[in-house]
Amino acid sequence: MRVAKVTNEKLEFNNAAGQGDGPASTDDALYRTLVERLGADRLSSDASVRDAHASDWSDAPRVAPAWIVMPRSPQEVAAALDCVRSFGGHVVVQGGMTGLAGGATPREGEIALSLARLDAIEAFDEAGGTVTVQAGVPLATLQQYVEAAGWFFPLDLGARGSCQIGGNAATNAGGNRVVRFGTMREQVLGLEVALPDGTLLSMMNRVQKNTTGIDLKQLFIGAEGTLGIIVRLVLKLVPALERSSTALCAMRDFEQATRLLKRLRAGLPGLSSFELMWQDFTDAAAQLTGARAPFDTRYPLYALIETLNADDDSAVLERVLTRALEDEIVADAVVAQSLEHARQLWQYREAVGELLAALKPHAAFDVGLPMEKMASFVANMRATLAARYPDSTHLFFGHLGDGNLHLLSGPYRDAATLHDVETCVYRAVARAGGCISGEHGIGVLKTPYLPLSRSAGELATMRALKALFDPQRVLNVGRILDA
Repeated sequence: MRVAKVTNEKLEFNNAAGQGDGPASTDDALYRTLVERLGADRLSSDASVRDAHASDWSDAPRVAPAWIVMPRSPQEVAAALDCVRSFGGHVVVQGGMTGLAGGATPREGEIALSLARLDAIEAFDEAGGTVTVQAGVPLATLQQYVEAAGWFFPLDLGARGSCQIGGNAATNAGGNRVVRFGTMREQVLGLEVALPDGTLLSMMNRVQKNTTGIDLKQLFIGAEGTLGIIVRLVLKLVPALERSSTALCAMRDFEQATRLLKRLRAGLPGLSSFELMWQDFTDAAAQLTGARAPFDTRYPLYALIETLNADDDSAVLERVLTRALEDEIVADAVVAQSLEHARQLWQYREAVGELLAALKPHAAFDVGLPMEKMASFVANMRATLAARYPDSTHLFFGHLGDGNLHLLSGPYRDAATLHDVETCVYRAVARAGGCISGEHGIGVLKTPYLPLSRSAGELATMRALKALFDPQRVLNVGRILDA
């Protein structure tokens, strides 16, 4: 492990003209110092740029940052933090701005530090199947880059074109393929992190087996930028999986869904996705997108299945599903016969963006539940919400293979009602022994509810880690832990 301290000496960067003359406030000295350390083209106080950085995809209240710092290297990130710390400032870290928990939305007076310019793919070990990237590389860019050389990066999200690798690690992103490949945590071999005191902590391990003491990188994966800013990553890849098979199955109840998942795990080593959608969700998705109904008969539950392999395994999938039909595990099924047909089947599941827009202002939940409690939770929650909020729509779907359930509920007339809905759902999740966030993080929106999922001892340990790494509270204050 290598630790490098960024000194207070002026760094040599292009000092071209920046955006405006800097903010007219008591922070002028900090702004001038940042310009001196980084260069004027690394900062912006332009109103339109500030507005573009005022919120992520969540419903957290928009707040324009005091200004935006846009470093071009890990060293510049560390230098910026050292500078802000010395002036007692506060930073919100921003990546692709696709978060749904408000983690990248500024709070009043915060400086936004954007990682968008840290977009280099630095090294690619085509023999060993690892790639070293900077934090601002978009997920889709990385996927395309390694696929051209016969490798595959398995993390996949609907926001793949916008979300960034550093943010994926900071939130421990999950996505559609966790059932086979695990979360982002399983894809990371090494990290480099800029700490709040201006230190670059290098943990750039490149081997899969490494038992040389405490694996410090795990402290920063999923910490949402509260302990340090992830600036570089070493990621592991798998050989290219060029053939996929897709199917949609209809089921009469949740028990059939769990039996089908067990059957597929046993018979399909290439199973990568098992997306469960309740009837209300598929009906709303079909209506909104204009997609035709998946079957002539409507069913309570649908499972969207995907396999990924080097060779075509559609025949194996068809055999497994034929047996499932014969054993009455599924009521009906269709296997995609072309890429276009597969896209049509995925259209239901990927209508989430349109549904989110249609239900605004909405409550969007991403919870984890024990499998044995999921069916009763959905039934009880649907009945409770329908009784309390009959004018709103309540849609259920999720990644059944990893116990991750999503609920879209809305629209709601005011913030107080939204708060009541959140309290109702999160308390029910706690009673079921689940967690309030499966893959979208805590951010600012879920911070008040974290004690429902974490013990007092766990929260105290988190606060102790925050105090150790960030005693002056420079980074992402109020995210995960109370301000």
